[in-house]
Amino acid sequence: MDKKQALSHVDHTLLKPTAGWDDIKALCDEALRFGTASVCIPPSYVKNVREAFNHLNICTVIGFPLGYNTTSVKAAEAQEALDNGAGEVDMVVNLGWVKDGRFNDVTKEIRTLKDIAGNRILKVIVETCYLTKDEKIALCQCVTDGGADYIKTSTGFGSAGAQLEDILLFKQHIGAGVKIKASGGIRTKEDIEAFLAAGAERIGASSAIKAYEND
Repeated sequence: MDKKQALSHVDHTLLKPTAGWDDIKALCDEALRFGTASVCIPPSYVKNVREAFNHLNICTVIGFPLGYNTTSVKAAEAQEALDNGAGEVDMVVNLGWVKDGRFNDVTKEIRTLKDIAGNRILKVIVETCYLTKDEKIALCQCVTDGGADYIKTSTGFGSAGAQLEDILLFKQHIGAGVKIKASGGIRTKEDIEAFLAAGAERIGASSAIKAYEND
């Protein structure tokens, strides 16, 4: 896989709490230069980026990074992000509900946000590092039944990031229309290409362009 093809699958990401406008602008300039799938940025910068980079595909995060906001808060956050110009939103599931076995509520929340997103992309972050295998399988069903476009491994703020075995597990259990995003701890081109080969359609990474700088 060549550099251009690999980077076309990357959500070029900057979600550090200390990221300022100059950092965000530099990220966006790189995304345009190298043709990444999107930039993934904090919600507070979506409107600024839309005004400064009209043709850039903007992804942002909802209920991030812990996921325990109420559904109405996540819904309002998603609506504002989309109104401000986001084309994609990555929501975090309520892990407390997962641990309580409240999968119907998880599915309902996903569906609520997909209704808001409409034809724009909704990705669902399940934070695999905190899940059992059975919970991961159950969440594949929630994401499918909720109508989301992607299941996403990690926030990058948990105790571990993406694992190849989770991509393979997701492939076995997600619905036909659901894609996979691997994120968290993916730093080298070997990592990127391994996750794409395993079945991920998107890669969330802050170091992808640096990983290919010598190609």
